[in-house]
Amino acid sequence: MSQFVTTNEIKAAADYIRERTKYRPSVGLILGSGLNSLADTIDTPDIIPTGEIPNWPVSTVPGHVGRLVIGELEGQSVLVLQGRTHFYEGYSMDRVTLPIRVMVALGIQTIIVTNASGGLNPAFQPGDLMIIRDHLNFPGMAGNNPLRGPNDESIGPRFPDMTAPYDPALRALAHKVGDEAGIQLREGVYAYVAGPSFETPAELRFLQFAGGDAVGMSTAPEVVVARHAGVRVLGISTVANLALPDPPPGLTLNHEEVLEMGQRAVPHLITVVRGVLRRLDETL
Repeated sequence: MSQFVTTNEIKAAADYIRERTKYRPSVGLILGSGLNSLADTIDTPDIIPTGEIPNWPVSTVPGHVGRLVIGELEGQSVLVLQGRTHFYEGYSMDRVTLPIRVMVALGIQTIIVTNASGGLNPAFQPGDLMIIRDHLNFPGMAGNNPLRGPNDESIGPRFPDMTAPYDPALRALAHKVGDEAGIQLREGVYAYVAGPSFETPAELRFLQFAGGDAVGMSTAPEVVVARHAGVRVLGISTVANLALPDPPPGLTLNHEEVLEMGQRAVPHLITVVRGVLRRLDETL
Protein backbone atom coordinates (compact mmCIF):
# COMPACT_ATOMS: atom_id res chain seq x y z
CA MET A 1 0.00 0.00 0.00
CA SER A 2 1.09 3.56 -0.67
CA GLN A 3 1.67 6.05 2.13
CA PHE A 4 -1.59 7.77 1.29
CA VAL A 5 -4.90 6.30 0.16
CA THR A 6 -5.19 6.54 -3.63
CA THR A 7 -8.13 7.10 -5.93
CA ASN A 8 -7.67 3.59 -7.31
CA GLU A 9 -7.91 2.09 -3.82
CA ILE A 10 -11.12 3.99 -3.14
CA LYS A 11 -12.57 2.93 -6.50
CA ALA A 12 -11.66 -0.73 -5.97
CA ALA A 13 -13.46 -0.80 -2.61
CA ALA A 14 -16.50 1.05 -3.96
CA ASP A 15 -16.74 -1.23 -7.01
CA TYR A 16 -16.55 -4.33 -4.80
CA ILE A 17 -19.45 -3.07 -2.66
CA ARG A 18 -21.52 -1.90 -5.62
CA GLU A 19 -21.28 -5.32 -7.25
CA ARG A 20 -22.57 -7.05 -4.13
CA THR A 21 -25.69 -5.06 -3.34
CA LYS A 22 -28.89 -4.23 -5.17
CA TYR A 23 -29.21 -1.00 -3.17
CA ARG A 24 -27.84 2.43 -4.01
CA PRO A 25 -27.55 4.02 -0.56
CA SER A 26 -27.79 7.77 -0.06
CA VAL A 27 -27.34 7.72 3.73
CA GLY A 28 -24.40 6.26 5.66
CA LEU A 29 -24.55 5.24 9.32
CA ILE A 30 -21.41 4.62 11.38
CA LEU A 31 -22.09 2.71 14.58
CA GLY A 32 -19.95 3.12 17.67
CA SER A 33 -19.10 0.73 20.49
CA GLY A 34 -22.03 -1.41 21.59
CA LEU A 35 -24.49 0.12 19.12
CA ASN A 36 -24.57 -2.63 16.51
CA SER A 37 -28.18 -3.68 17.16
CA LEU A 38 -29.44 -0.76 15.08
CA ALA A 39 -28.36 -2.62 11.94
CA ASP A 40 -30.59 -5.54 12.92
CA THR A 41 -33.64 -3.38 12.21
CA ILE A 42 -32.81 -3.00 8.51
CA ASP A 43 -35.20 -4.71 6.11
CA THR A 44 -33.84 -7.45 3.77
CA PRO A 45 -30.22 -6.30 3.98
CA ASP A 46 -27.21 -7.16 1.88
CA ILE A 47 -24.35 -7.95 4.28
CA ILE A 48 -20.67 -7.61 3.32
CA PRO A 49 -17.86 -8.52 5.76
CA THR A 50 -15.43 -5.61 5.70
CA GLY A 51 -12.48 -8.01 5.77
CA GLU A 52 -13.38 -9.01 2.22
CA ILE A 53 -13.41 -5.47 0.80
CA PRO A 54 -10.19 -4.44 -0.98
CA ASN A 55 -8.04 -1.96 0.95
CA TRP A 56 -10.56 -1.74 3.80
CA PRO A 57 -9.11 -1.28 7.33
CA VAL A 58 -10.29 -4.10 9.60
CA SER A 59 -11.39 -3.31 13.15
CA THR A 60 -9.68 -5.16 16.00
CA VAL A 61 -11.76 -3.67 18.83
CA PRO A 62 -14.30 -5.69 20.88
CA GLY A 63 -17.84 -4.49 20.11
CA HIS A 64 -17.00 -3.59 16.50
CA VAL A 65 -18.40 -6.38 14.31
CA GLY A 66 -16.72 -5.53 11.01
CA ARG A 67 -19.36 -5.65 8.30
CA LEU A 68 -21.49 -3.47 6.05
CA VAL A 69 -25.25 -3.83 6.27
CA ILE A 70 -27.02 -2.26 3.29
CA GLY A 71 -30.78 -1.98 2.89
CA GLU A 72 -33.91 0.06 3.55
CA LEU A 73 -34.64 1.83 6.83
CA GLU A 74 -37.52 4.26 7.32
CA GLY A 75 -37.85 4.83 3.58
CA GLN A 76 -34.16 5.58 3.09
CA SER A 77 -31.57 3.44 1.36
CA VAL A 78 -28.80 3.15 3.95
CA LEU A 79 -25.31 1.73 4.30
CA VAL A 80 -24.50 0.86 7.90
CA LEU A 81 -20.90 0.37 8.98
CA GLN A 82 -20.73 -2.00 11.95
CA GLY A 83 -17.23 -1.67 13.28
CA ARG A 84 -15.10 1.38 12.60
CA THR A 85 -11.34 1.44 12.86
CA HIS A 86 -9.35 3.80 15.04
CA PHE A 87 -6.04 5.62 14.85
CA TYR A 88 -4.84 3.80 17.99
CA GLU A 89 -5.11 0.44 16.18
CA GLY A 90 -2.07 1.45 14.14
CA TYR A 91 -3.71 2.64 10.94
CA SER A 92 -2.88 6.00 9.37
CA MET A 93 -5.56 8.69 9.53
CA ASP A 94 -6.32 8.46 5.82
CA ARG A 95 -6.64 4.67 6.11
CA VAL A 96 -8.99 5.05 9.11
CA THR A 97 -11.18 7.36 7.03
CA LEU A 98 -11.10 5.34 3.80
CA PRO A 99 -14.66 4.08 4.54
CA ILE A 100 -15.89 7.68 4.33
CA ARG A 101 -14.16 8.16 0.98
CA VAL A 102 -15.82 4.97 -0.25
CA MET A 103 -19.22 6.16 0.97
CA VAL A 104 -18.72 9.35 -1.01
CA ALA A 105 -17.75 7.33 -4.10
CA LEU A 106 -20.97 5.32 -3.67
CA GLY A 107 -23.03 8.50 -3.78
CA ILE A 108 -23.84 8.89 -0.09
CA GLN A 109 -24.87 12.46 0.71
CA THR A 110 -25.69 12.30 4.43
CA ILE A 111 -23.82 10.51 7.22
CA ILE A 112 -25.06 9.82 10.73
CA VAL A 113 -22.14 8.97 12.98
CA THR A 114 -22.48 7.59 16.52
CA ASN A 115 -20.00 6.86 19.25
CA ALA A 116 -19.64 6.00 22.92
CA SER A 117 -18.03 8.72 25.00
CA GLY A 118 -17.12 9.81 28.49
CA GLY A 119 -19.14 12.69 29.89
CA LEU A 120 -17.05 15.74 30.76
CA ASN A 121 -20.01 18.03 31.39
CA PRO A 122 -21.01 17.66 35.07
CA ALA A 123 -24.68 17.96 34.09
CA PHE A 124 -24.50 14.76 32.01
CA GLN A 125 -25.41 11.29 33.23
CA PRO A 126 -24.47 7.84 31.89
CA GLY A 127 -26.98 6.85 29.23
CA ASP A 128 -27.52 10.43 27.97
CA LEU A 129 -27.45 11.09 24.24
CA MET A 130 -25.52 14.17 23.13
CA ILE A 131 -26.06 15.75 19.73
CA ILE A 132 -22.60 16.86 18.66
CA ARG A 133 -22.54 20.58 17.87
CA ASP A 134 -18.79 20.88 17.30
CA HIS A 135 -15.60 19.00 18.04
CA LEU A 136 -12.06 19.45 19.30
CA ASN A 137 -9.79 17.40 17.05
CA PHE A 138 -6.65 17.25 19.14
CA PRO A 139 -4.70 14.72 17.00
CA GLY A 140 -5.66 16.68 13.88
CA MET A 141 -4.53 19.97 15.39
CA ALA A 142 -1.23 18.30 16.28
CA GLY A 143 -0.57 17.20 12.69
CA ASN A 144 -2.49 13.92 12.32
CA ASN A 145 -5.19 15.34 10.07
CA PRO A 146 -6.81 12.84 7.68
CA LEU A 147 -6.53 15.40 4.85
CA ARG A 148 -2.74 15.48 5.12
CA GLY A 149 -1.07 14.60 1.83
CA PRO A 150 -2.08 15.12 -1.81
CA ASN A 151 -5.50 16.73 -2.30
CA ASP A 152 -7.97 15.64 -4.97
CA GLU A 153 -9.76 18.82 -6.04
CA SER A 154 -12.52 16.73 -7.64
CA ILE A 155 -13.51 15.61 -4.12
CA GLY A 156 -12.98 18.79 -2.13
CA PRO A 157 -10.81 21.88 -1.62
CA ARG A 158 -7.31 21.90 -0.17
CA PHE A 159 -8.51 24.01 2.78
CA PRO A 160 -12.11 23.01 3.58
CA ASP A 161 -14.28 25.19 5.79
CA MET A 162 -15.16 23.69 9.18
CA THR A 163 -17.41 26.47 10.48
CA ALA A 164 -20.36 24.08 10.83
CA PRO A 165 -19.02 20.50 10.73
CA TYR A 166 -22.30 19.11 12.11
CA ASP A 167 -25.28 20.12 10.00
CA PRO A 168 -27.56 22.59 11.86
CA ALA A 169 -30.74 21.39 10.11
CA LEU A 170 -30.01 17.77 10.99
CA ARG A 171 -29.29 18.72 14.59
CA ALA A 172 -32.55 20.63 14.81
CA LEU A 173 -34.47 17.68 13.38
CA ALA A 174 -32.88 15.30 15.88
CA HIS A 175 -33.97 17.54 18.75
CA LYS A 176 -37.49 17.71 17.32
CA VAL A 177 -37.64 13.91 17.07
CA GLY A 178 -36.33 13.58 20.62
CA ASP A 179 -38.83 16.09 22.02
CA GLU A 180 -41.76 14.35 20.34
CA ALA A 181 -40.62 10.97 21.70
CA GLY A 182 -40.00 12.30 25.21
CA ILE A 183 -36.26 11.72 24.96
CA GLN A 184 -33.97 14.33 26.46
CA LEU A 185 -31.12 15.09 24.09
CA ARG A 186 -28.07 16.97 25.27
CA GLU A 187 -25.96 19.03 22.87
CA GLY A 188 -22.31 19.84 23.14
CA VAL A 189 -18.71 19.67 21.99
CA TYR A 190 -17.02 16.31 21.42
CA ALA A 191 -13.33 16.19 22.34
CA TYR A 192 -11.45 13.70 20.17
CA VAL A 193 -8.31 12.11 21.62
CA ALA A 194 -6.16 9.41 20.06
CA GLY A 195 -6.31 6.79 22.84
CA PRO A 196 -6.19 3.92 23.55
CA SER A 197 -5.43 4.76 27.18
CA PHE A 198 -8.22 6.52 29.03
CA GLU A 199 -7.44 10.07 30.09
CA THR A 200 -5.63 11.06 33.26
CA PRO A 201 -7.36 13.42 35.73
CA ALA A 202 -5.15 16.29 34.55
CA GLU A 203 -6.04 15.58 30.93
CA LEU A 204 -9.75 15.53 31.78
CA ARG A 205 -9.48 18.89 33.52
CA PHE A 206 -7.73 20.27 30.44
CA LEU A 207 -10.45 18.96 28.13
CA GLN A 208 -13.15 20.51 30.30
CA PHE A 209 -11.26 23.82 30.34
CA ALA A 210 -10.97 23.66 26.53
CA GLY A 211 -14.74 23.40 26.22
CA GLY A 212 -15.32 19.67 25.81
CA ASP A 213 -18.63 18.20 26.97
CA ALA A 214 -17.75 14.59 26.08
CA VAL A 215 -14.54 12.78 25.16
CA GLY A 216 -13.92 9.84 22.87
CA MET A 217 -11.49 8.14 20.48
CA SER A 218 -13.24 8.38 17.11
CA THR A 219 -15.59 10.45 14.92
CA ALA A 220 -13.70 13.71 14.32
CA PRO A 221 -11.45 12.33 11.52
CA GLU A 222 -14.48 10.81 9.79
CA VAL A 223 -16.36 14.09 10.01
CA VAL A 224 -13.44 16.08 8.62
CA VAL A 225 -13.26 13.81 5.56
CA ALA A 226 -17.03 13.86 5.07
CA ARG A 227 -17.19 17.64 5.23
CA HIS A 228 -14.21 17.91 2.85
CA ALA A 229 -16.42 16.14 0.29
CA GLY A 230 -19.49 18.26 1.05
CA VAL A 231 -21.39 15.47 2.83
CA ARG A 232 -23.82 16.50 5.58
CA VAL A 233 -23.16 15.04 9.04
CA LEU A 234 -25.24 14.36 12.13
CA GLY A 235 -23.24 13.20 15.15
CA ILE A 236 -24.78 11.52 18.21
CA SER A 237 -22.64 10.58 21.19
CA THR A 238 -23.80 8.13 23.86
CA VAL A 239 -22.47 9.14 27.27
CA ALA A 240 -21.42 5.70 28.45
CA ASN A 241 -19.62 6.82 31.60
CA LEU A 242 -18.65 9.94 33.48
CA ALA A 243 -15.10 11.12 32.77
CA LEU A 244 -14.36 12.43 36.27
CA PRO A 245 -11.20 14.50 36.84
CA ASP A 246 -11.42 13.70 40.56
CA PRO A 247 -12.72 10.13 40.74
CA PRO A 248 -13.55 8.43 44.04
CA PRO A 249 -10.73 6.27 45.42
CA GLY A 250 -10.58 2.86 43.78
CA LEU A 251 -12.71 3.81 40.75
CA THR A 252 -11.36 2.37 37.49
CA LEU A 253 -12.72 2.29 33.95
CA ASN A 254 -12.64 -0.46 31.34
CA HIS A 255 -13.96 -1.00 27.82
CA GLU A 256 -16.48 -3.64 28.92
CA GLU A 257 -18.20 -1.10 31.20
CA VAL A 258 -18.38 1.36 28.30
CA LEU A 259 -20.08 -1.28 26.15
CA GLU A 260 -22.53 -2.17 28.93
CA MET A 261 -23.56 1.41 29.61
CA GLY A 262 -23.83 2.12 25.89
CA GLN A 263 -26.39 -0.66 25.57
CA ARG A 264 -28.73 1.13 27.96
CA ALA A 265 -29.07 4.04 25.56
CA VAL A 266 -29.62 1.92 22.44
CA PRO A 267 -33.47 2.04 22.45
CA HIS A 268 -33.45 5.84 22.61
CA LEU A 269 -30.69 6.06 20.00
CA ILE A 270 -32.63 3.82 17.61
CA THR A 271 -35.76 5.94 18.12
CA VAL A 272 -33.88 9.15 17.29
CA VAL A 273 -32.03 7.75 14.27
CA ARG A 274 -35.16 6.16 12.82
CA GLY A 275 -37.10 9.39 13.36
CA VAL A 276 -34.43 11.46 11.63
CA LEU A 277 -34.33 9.07 8.66
CA ARG A 278 -38.12 9.07 8.39
CA ARG A 279 -38.21 12.88 8.20
CA LEU A 280 -34.91 13.49 6.44
CA ASP A 281 -36.61 15.31 3.56
CA GLU A 282 -37.53 18.09 6.01
CA THR A 283 -33.87 19.12 6.09
CA LEU A 284 -33.34 19.36 2.33
